Amino acid sequence: MARAEQRLADLGVELPPVAAPVAAYVPAVLTGSLVFTSGQLPFVDGVLSVTGKVGDGAGLVSVVDAAAAARLCALNALAAVRAEIGSLDRVIRVVKLVGFVASDPGFTNQSTVINGASQIIGDIFGDAGLHARSAVGMAALPLDSPVEIELVVEIGAAN
Repeated sequence: MARAEQRLADLGVELPPVAAPVAAYVPAVLTGSLVFTSGQLPFVDGVLSVTGKVGDGAGLVSVVDAAAAARLCALNALAAVRAEIGSLDRVIRVVKLVGFVASDPGFTNQSTVINGASQIIGDIFGDAGLHARSAVGMAALPLDSPVEIELVVEIGAAN
């Protein structure tokens, strides 16, 4: 498998700067061989890329747009991991991805939304990106975000 930093380049993906916390927390914490990220929102240059609840009706965030937002959240989470450990090449395994979807009542397609995050993780890490996952519907998320992603990754020694 190609190394993660090279895969990012091959995919034409540039990680954003680490999103500034919007409350009293840090973006990521390293303990032992695990890095836990705080929930990451779909920020682009400090602004949410989309807001609102996800669903199938008028005035709601579409599944396609929410999946794109989940992808952004995952990239923001990886930026937090990289800032904590120096290089994504240290990632041995993506252990868990937790996705929260601000869902309109009756919306039950959270798993498809969170696929936006899971797919980019797989594209970057290959088999090491195969992860356990939760996709949870919520009444609301911070700042009216439609989606939020957390990661847990296992790391090895610096190369």
